[in-house]
Amino acid sequence: MAPGFLPDLVPASLFAFAACLALLLALLRSPLSRRVLDQPNARSLHRKPVPRIGGLAIVASTVATGSLWAAGSVPWIALAALLLVSLLDDVRGVPAAARLLVHLAVAAAASLPFLAGHGVALFLIMIALTAWSANLYNFMDGMDGLAGGMAVSGFLFLALAALAGGDADLAVLCAAVAAAAAAFLCFNFAPARIFLGDCGSIPLGFLAAWAGARGYLGGTWPWWYPCFVFAPFALDATVTLLRRLRARQPPWQAHREHFYQRLVRLGWTHRRTALAYYGLMLLCGACASLALTRTGALRALLLALPLLVCSLLMRVVDRWWSTMETRRLDA
Repeated sequence: MAPGFLPDLVPASLFAFAACLALLLALLRSPLSRRVLDQPNARSLHRKPVPRIGGLAIVASTVATGSLWAAGSVPWIALAALLLVSLLDDVRGVPAAARLLVHLAVAAAASLPFLAGHGVALFLIMIALTAWSANLYNFMDGMDGLAGGMAVSGFLFLALAALAGGDADLAVLCAAVAAAAAAFLCFNFAPARIFLGDCGSIPLGFLAAWAGARGYLGGTWPWWYPCFVFAPFALDATVTLLRRLRARQPPWQAHREHFYQRLVRLGWTHRRTALAYYGLMLLCGACASLALTRTGALRALLLALPLLVCSLLMRVVDRWWSTMETRRLDA
């Protein structure tokens, strides 16, 4: 650990939490809360219109915290571009192709350091991973408390690893995101009063990829660390996407086929499902953090354990879902 950074980390986190809380209260009382609504449909898990502007508070409080305690570390222009396009999509809709073009352009700009130091191949891989991270966060933002809780856990583990690795600015920024997401959960945990919206999920996914890449380039952590602290989130989204592509279904089309969606449809409450995912996130983050200080077989075991648990649980959900479908067809 680097205790010299703690004096900045604590007030920065408290500021991000308080700022996000205040902004959320203001947004809920503003005309936007009545105009930018997530309307229930056949593919939703909620039953009444909910404002989808919570991401504005998270991004604004993160940017404010970064400007005060981690000047120069926040990807301002990238966040602004993603926020504007995503907010426009929340308000009136933006074609999927146009959104993807912006995501790829922002991902390319954020991945330029890889082009200079690691070559074209890794640069292109990072563009794809950054764009996918932004979109997978959006795909997984479909249930009360889920995406917010994932942000708290994932960015908290990134902050702790950055603190231990000596990157004070990155630690402050990640801690600010985690604190702002914790404030958001006060209004988003079931039953949710406000949703992230694309204006929150897309920037959060981008920040997860950006922070992971920065830590890797700075030698703060190996490439696998950010992948593991967000593993339950990433695995659910990636496996579901691959299945939809195999079935020749449009990946951008709304659906209810994610594992968390199936759990709710199988009878689990939003709270129970969210808490189960929190447990998985804590397991993955703890194992990955311990693996940073270990080598050889012990590191391999620490990394294999959460993957094995996630894989087994996905198989259990698949079997449970298949059994329910069989009973429904037989009825």
